[in-house]
Amino acid sequence: MSLKGHVLKTYWLEHAWLGTLVESGVTLEVGADGRIAALRTAAETPPPGAEVLRGLTVPGLANAHSHAFHRALRSLVQVGSGTFWTWRELMYQVAQNLTPDTYFALARAVYAEMALAGITDVGEFHYVHHAPGGAPYADPNAMGEALIEAAAAAGIRITLLDTAYVSSGFGAAPDPHQLRFSDGTADAWAERVSALKPREHALIGAAIHSVRAVPAGQLATVARWAEERQAPLHVHLSEQTAENEACQAAHGRTPTQLLADHGVLGPRTTGVHNTHLTDADIALLGGTTTGTCMCPTTERDLADGIGPAGRLQRAGSPLSLGSDSHAVIDLLEEARAMELNERLRSRTRGHWTANALLTAATADGHAALGRPDAGRLEPGALADFTTVALDSVRTAGPLPRLGAETAVFAATAADIRHTVVGGRHIVRDGAHTLVPDVPSALSESIAAVRG
Repeated sequence: MSLKGHVLKTYWLEHAWLGTLVESGVTLEVGADGRIAALRTAAETPPPGAEVLRGLTVPGLANAHSHAFHRALRSLVQVGSGTFWTWRELMYQVAQNLTPDTYFALARAVYAEMALAGITDVGEFHYVHHAPGGAPYADPNAMGEALIEAAAAAGIRITLLDTAYVSSGFGAAPDPHQLRFSDGTADAWAERVSALKPREHALIGAAIHSVRAVPAGQLATVARWAEERQAPLHVHLSEQTAENEACQAAHGRTPTQLLADHGVLGPRTTGVHNTHLTDADIALLGGTTTGTCMCPTTERDLADGIGPAGRLQRAGSPLSLGSDSHAVIDLLEEARAMELNERLRSRTRGHWTANALLTAATADGHAALGRPDAGRLEPGALADFTTVALDSVRTAGPLPRLGAETAVFAATAADIRHTVVGGRHIVRDGAHTLVPDVPSALSESIAAVRG
């Protein structure tokens, strides 16, 4: 299979996951447009001049839900006990220390860590918009632009999910530490975000922080902005039972029902977490083909609960995965955790195949971020892919044809050997090609925002 056009580079993949099976000896040609120009199987030896990728190559992983600055909370929030709400107080403290410059440095390091983990596209759920106290920067989108530039510097794609955050809860004014999140109204949010422009590596999407943070009468404004641009729209949904209870008290309905009433649900919308849902909620989300982004490592870290991912998918809600608060950055672990959580809940095994879990981490994740042309190794798709070592202490032993099972159920981010974005090597032999010392970049940028 091939597409016409100039071939910029040729890769020979020792083993490749092609969506339903693993093929050995695959030649992949990258065109000048950064897309896969041709893919040929049964190539027993590398063609002359081809770059050889040993291990299992899969499409680039999609991190569909990220808050980059939460990476500064890793380990800090593991001291003592508490709940989501006590964790949130520590998060606010870090958020207060962000500036466009410090956020660029931190996000660049975090996105480089993602590239090292095989992630080629991130959905950044971005709500720290203004200076402390709420005054806009000279460029009202300075913080969002810092994130877009950080992704470019780290060599990955980004969908900036610029987030409407108006209220501290069901119409109440923002708390002092939330002032820098708020544009005051959804109309003012829409005016500001309309000035953001997509770039080759960056798409602009929208987000509703939660039904707590955007009053019901303003939800349609955000939904309409996304609809007019055919842009992705994400929303934190029923992450906490307290949110559900407050929504019932304020509106006499669940958060899912409230979103449905105001036109938020639909195939370009993704609910993040979708943890505490009623049967009617699940039917609404599935019936509208609203997506579900599960973030198992964060949901377990914050003791949020286990969402009904299996029931949602069976109802018609496509599944994607995110690292959210970055307790770890490892999409293979997110995929594994979704299955293992379901096993613990049901006390049965095998709710998703390895192929289905990899699809959630690749094609369906990219689709949730507005890139249906990514997440597959096939001609015409973006030439974004990553290679998992099959000879590490975790992955050695299984037959190559079981590479998908090995990747999902044994490998970790530490087993990523190569990451290629648009045909360009971003991670080579486990080292980042653009950020020479990622651990130092993380340490320095985190120290700068912890205060």
